[in-house]
Amino acid sequence: MIKPIELVIFDCDGVLVDTERIALPLQVALGAELGWPLTEEEVMDRFMGRSSASIHKDIAGRLGDETAGLWRELFERRHREAVDAGLSAVEGLPQALGTITLPTCVASSGSHEKMRHTLGRTGLYEHFEGRIYSATEVSRGKPAPDLFLYAAQRMGIDPAACAVVEDSRPGVEAARAAGMRSFGYAGGLTPAERLEGAGTVVFHDMRELPGLIASG
Repeated sequence: MIKPIELVIFDCDGVLVDTERIALPLQVALGAELGWPLTEEEVMDRFMGRSSASIHKDIAGRLGDETAGLWRELFERRHREAVDAGLSAVEGLPQALGTITLPTCVASSGSHEKMRHTLGRTGLYEHFEGRIYSATEVSRGKPAPDLFLYAAQRMGIDPAACAVVEDSRPGVEAARAAGMRSFGYAGGLTPAERLEGAGTVVFHDMRELPGLIASG
């Protein structure tokens, strides 16, 4: 028997804040600048939804640790500048949060510092304060289940009663590995077919989310 949803776990980038549209061209530009030309599709496949440590390891394997460190430094600086220049919540997200009555939390591949910045710029930090978890707190990032299991444990909820809202393939794979159902948001950069799979409901408008959660 499927347990009713008791906790909604939100990813951050691309689900709460529209940062993926900032990050994607930045990563493409850095690849061209530092010697690893990548298409937008390749960046999405390699980097989207993954922790900075995982991305660093991938780049270091291609360009060496020193260049990977420079890449990370430049990306973080340029990303912060772009966020400060203009970042918004994902369209429809504030309305959805205003309707969802279940407990919620955030579990993201991003660092706490990054989330304080992006969620703070969009006025969302206070909504989730004290219930924000980062891949830096676990040994393995997405697509491993560690982060979502950690969030469920910290919130005191059985993983089987958790639902994850994600916009990346590693994210929905992590939810499946954790034994959680997921809602795959395809209104951003990730095509719907990359989110489809067992236990995942794909949707395109954040305003649909409260109804989907209510229907279990």
